[in-house]
Amino acid sequence: MLRNDLQNIKAVVFDFDGVFTDNQVIIDERGNEQVVCSRYDGYGIDGLAKLGIKMCIISSEKVLLASLRGKKMGIEVFQPIKNKTKCLQEWSTQNSIELDSIAYIGNDINDIEVMKKVGYAFCPRDSHSKVHQYAITLEKEGGKGVVRELADKITQSHE
Repeated sequence: MLRNDLQNIKAVVFDFDGVFTDNQVIIDERGNEQVVCSRYDGYGIDGLAKLGIKMCIISSEKVLLASLRGKKMGIEVFQPIKNKTKCLQEWSTQNSIELDSIAYIGNDINDIEVMKKVGYAFCPRDSHSKVHQYAITLEKEGGKGVVRELADKITQSHE
């Protein structure tokens, strides 16, 4: 059940692949990778920023596109990160944010440990089957506006 205290969220931490993207990659003949992101998500990020909610992306992969997308949206990006939980704890300490006031959204089994540490855990509808037991499943799929869906829920809780 969705917690009723979303207005207590002080930060949102995102996985990149499978959250901002549909978890697919297009590779051209030169080996260049391309992914698709939803423009809806950018508006959601703007809404969270206006509320003063801190944000970052923690990705286990080294993805130039994550850095580019994060920079465009004004979100700090950490990659490649082998231990997402440690990265989250260091980031939360540096920003003086308690883990129980952080929302995390991820889609794969390497996100589960982080989900166990934060106050609010979410996942896209098309996440790995094991992830759903540790997170609130949102209606949208990764790369198809799930970031915006979560952002809208949080901003609406502040109205």
